[in-house]
Amino acid sequence: MPYSSTGLVAIGGQSKAGNAPQIWAYTTDDAAATVDTTGYFNSVASLLKVGDLIYRVTLSGGNVSTAGWHVVLSNTGSVVDVSDTTVLTVTDAD
Repeated sequence: MPYSSTGLVAIGGQSKAGNAPQIWAYTTDDAAATVDTTGYFNSVASLLKVGDLIYRVTLSGGNVSTAGWHVVLSNTGSVVDVSDTTVLTVTDAD
């Protein structure tokens, strides 16, 4: 599935970020390997800066299946590349 702009939301005081990295939340049905493909976030290249963090949550059937962090590694202004995911453990033992 391609990137969906409805899934990306800024976290915190983004208007005051200046040159500091920003944190974003992104909800999708896409697997981590799809999200970390070069070009996935090209349509929001104007928003993302090198060093920004993207907290990705992948849903399956309305439930969280995986979650993790991606770092924006490069942004040419039109092509965005993010890191492989730093995986968060998502379990529910009860």
